[in-house]
Amino acid sequence: MPNFSNRLVNETSPYLQQHSHNPVDWYPWGDEALAKAKLENKPILVSIGYAACHWCHVMERESFEDESIAQVMNKNFINIKIDREERPDLDHIYMDAVQAMTGSGGWPLNVFLTPDCKPFYGGTYFPPKRAFSRPSWLEILNSIHQAFHEKRNEIDAQAENLTEHLFQSNSFSHLKKEGSNVLFTKEKLDQAFQNIMKSADKEWGGFGNAPKFPQTLVIQFLLRYYYTNKNQEALDQATLSLDKMIEGGIYDQAGGGFSRYSTDTEWLAPHFEKMLYDNALLISVLCEAYQLTRKERYKEVIEETMIFLKRELQDHDKGFYSALDADSEGEEGKFYVWSRKKVENLLNDGANIFCEYYDISDHGNWEDKNILRVKETIEKFAKRKNISIEKLKDILKNGREKLLTERNKRVRPALDDKIILGWNALMNTACSKAFSATGNEQYRQLAIDNMRFLLGKFNQSDSDEYWHTWKNNIAKFHAFLDDYVFLIEALINLQEVTGDENWLLNAEKISEFVMQHFSEDDGPFFFYTISRQKDVIIRKKEIYDGALPSGNSVMAYNLHRLSILLDKKEWGERSIDMLEKIGNAITKYPTSFSLWSCLLQEKIFGTLEIALISNKNSSMFLTELLALYLPHKVLMEGKKEISRYPLLANKPISDVATIYLCRNYTCHNPVFSVKDLISLINSTNNP
Repeated sequence: MPNFSNRLVNETSPYLQQHSHNPVDWYPWGDEALAKAKLENKPILVSIGYAACHWCHVMERESFEDESIAQVMNKNFINIKIDREERPDLDHIYMDAVQAMTGSGGWPLNVFLTPDCKPFYGGTYFPPKRAFSRPSWLEILNSIHQAFHEKRNEIDAQAENLTEHLFQSNSFSHLKKEGSNVLFTKEKLDQAFQNIMKSADKEWGGFGNAPKFPQTLVIQFLLRYYYTNKNQEALDQATLSLDKMIEGGIYDQAGGGFSRYSTDTEWLAPHFEKMLYDNALLISVLCEAYQLTRKERYKEVIEETMIFLKRELQDHDKGFYSALDADSEGEEGKFYVWSRKKVENLLNDGANIFCEYYDISDHGNWEDKNILRVKETIEKFAKRKNISIEKLKDILKNGREKLLTERNKRVRPALDDKIILGWNALMNTACSKAFSATGNEQYRQLAIDNMRFLLGKFNQSDSDEYWHTWKNNIAKFHAFLDDYVFLIEALINLQEVTGDENWLLNAEKISEFVMQHFSEDDGPFFFYTISRQKDVIIRKKEIYDGALPSGNSVMAYNLHRLSILLDKKEWGERSIDMLEKIGNAITKYPTSFSLWSCLLQEKIFGTLEIALISNKNSSMFLTELLALYLPHKVLMEGKKEISRYPLLANKPISDVATIYLCRNYTCHNPVFSVKDLISLINSTNNP
């Protein structure tokens, strides 16, 4: 039996469960803790993290499991633990506060609040003893306690000033609205591209210095910029970034799937946690890269990553879990690394070739151990070793399978098995894109099964409202803007790959709900939280695209596509208004507004409207159509007379599959093959 238990024992979050037997008297965020803080006039300590976070585990072991430190925390503070993945709204608010105070942020995030939840001090990881130019955690606790009682007026004033700063930064008053004639020009896209390339690593791919994140949305913009402008530098940087990640340790060479980020410029040493959303976004951009380049390795990595996700993150109901931890047995990356001797014992004859190809040495390439990575293309390696590519592939495949079998005997990293609506919706889009790119029917069926699960488990009964998380057959927390808009996006994509208009009807209904309950009063943007939610000090509006696209950029894209599919002109106008409100920030800071840049690009070059009409089985045509790289398109399939949708209306149904290419509902003469459609697009592609 554990020596201690606190209120977190009743929570479903794996992260909160991890802290449920700390000596710290942790509360979950809620009325009980907040009321107690006011009643006892104590400062609140909010500590935010997530289950796969390495430094969260470190601080727990060093400080939160220490009884003497816990005594100080319990006596002087109301201590609240938050899973940032359950409550991203609170994480966003208090992360902004800490970044405003310190200039940096991260997890664990430790923030001190007044009893009315206004922040006045905070930071990230604090060591148990003074180190890394940081005060110890105990020093922080004691100084905060003393200041709260001896300098309360100063504390309250600081909290008010910081909260006012958060309000002001949430107004976007610094953004200058641009008129259409200023913003919607090819020159603006050129500026965005040039600004992206200023931070491009032209040797190792990616953008900026270590630590390096995948930045999939930036790569997506570069692929689409090449498509419209035929700028070879854009394609080269996009593919270099993907190639170097795929060859690096950030990609699990033995088991498939990507880690969250690399700690070095070469993508060798990852932060080993594997997140659902990263893998979903990487699959989606790899699908675009494969459609554009037909590079076989991209297809292989799509397939390998899908296998990983189904093997390790898929629930039996076809939902997807959130993450795998970075640590196992208290050590980061232990599950994934190898000694050369161990590999040689497992592989015998093929060991030398395998070890050389994957950079496995006696002394190791990371902390005296080996992370599998590729330093030379398979073609160059085969030529240098005077071995056929087919034979080399067999050696490597057999070796990876043996390593994976052996690895599965190890103590596994912890699984964060809560299911998040928005992340699953991103994965649903990835499944639809994977079907489009590869034609593998399994991926389309998985998208259908997963969507049925999401609509069934997350929808609140007798309501159009949705929940945010699901675990142990319990759905919790009001869904956030991200959840809704990623779900709408997935439904639009699912309609395209299935030809089933019912998915589109769901997208329309959910969009109407979002506009009713998330819209700001005096502008085009959307709040992160639903109007009825009252336990946040600010209703934030997220516009920056980061590891995830912002809810507002995705919704702007959704409104654009739905305005065409549903003939809702006012939705398209709102999408344009959102772009204009952000204005030059899109092109000045494109790595922070990457999806906005993609939308701007589509608005400038126009959207291809494609209708596939047939009363017979047209699945072959649909599969062929979807395989094309047409990033700026909407697609509908009609098998009966449907007047509601403008793309399908007034188009005769016959036994012969007919394809219409339209712009602004004005259609060219029909064609009867995908080859003829390509010719028509090429001859008319003059925006």
